[in-house]
Amino acid sequence: MNALERPQPRSDAWAANASHSTVRYRLQAEAEPDTLCRVLNLFALQFLTPHSVLVSQQDDWLDIEVGIGGLSWHRAQVIAQKLRNLVCVGDVSLENLARLELAAV
Repeated sequence: MNALERPQPRSDAWAANASHSTVRYRLQAEAEPDTLCRVLNLFALQFLTPHSVLVSQQDDWLDIEVGIGGLSWHRAQVIAQKLRNLVCVGDVSLENLARLELAAV
């Protein structure tokens, strides 16, 4: 692979024909130096780049929000489960932002 070439995003074999949407992950994780790297690495391993990342620390916990587009709902749920499996993560919630926008209209 050439350094200037970007790898193609991984396709979702389980939901290839599903519509893609924008989702937001909300996590509460331990405030450790490597926590944010562990969380963002799950997206990087699938060649996904979040469009927004917000982090704030409350005592011993990090409140993390990650916004990302172009995922099927199935793939977003699989990633949420992978996030829940990280030892440093205490809680994960997932929102479909497209559904929230439609509900507001």
